[in-house]
Amino acid sequence: MQPLSDTSNALITAFPAELASDAEAVLAVMPDSRLQPHASFSVAVEGQQVLIPERLYNDEPPPDAVASLSSRQRQLLHCLYSRHCDGVVRQRHLEKVVGSTDPWVVPFVVQLVGEYVLEILVVICDELRDLATPGTRGHLAYGQFIVDNPAFFARTQRRVVSYWSCYYRHNYASFRGYPGRTLLDLLRSAASDHAGHPWPNLAPAGGRDGGHC
Repeated sequence: MQPLSDTSNALITAFPAELASDAEAVLAVMPDSRLQPHASFSVAVEGQQVLIPERLYNDEPPPDAVASLSSRQRQLLHCLYSRHCDGVVRQRHLEKVVGSTDPWVVPFVVQLVGEYVLEILVVICDELRDLATPGTRGHLAYGQFIVDNPAFFARTQRRVVSYWSCYYRHNYASFRGYPGRTLLDLLRSAASDHAGHPWPNLAPAGGRDGGHC
């Protein structure tokens, strides 16, 4: 696996090295952050290690600045702002890229699967239903990513269960009906087909309706 890019701006390392010039163009239109990005998580994307911020605190750039970017650069901008500290901003930018199967987009989507905003889970669930169909681009892209990042996906599974248990039991008495459960099933299906064996299901045992905070 290739190491992280050597760059003075940590946000450039959120994408593979071949996208560095596009990421620099995106950063040039982003307002300065009032806070440093909060922590980060590391995943493998096509054999390269990338480091994605847990939360971003930059205000959104004005529409004319976004319009000046290329389509690929706008894609990277939407990926970064899907890590914004405001859930409404995260959802707005997610909706611009969730249909993409480009490998550098996939980790931004999977990270949101393991978070707590129900409306975002519904958006992802509606868009990724073709993951159940072997051979589709989404099935292949997400399957590859999970196989390459098993520990990251294991954490995602545990977080989905925990957030359901903590915040959404009153709406979904059974984990079976929770949108996050549907997403995990779709993602495990893609990973299982890619790996050639069933992918571990980390939902709680005993009817898979338990859970803990």
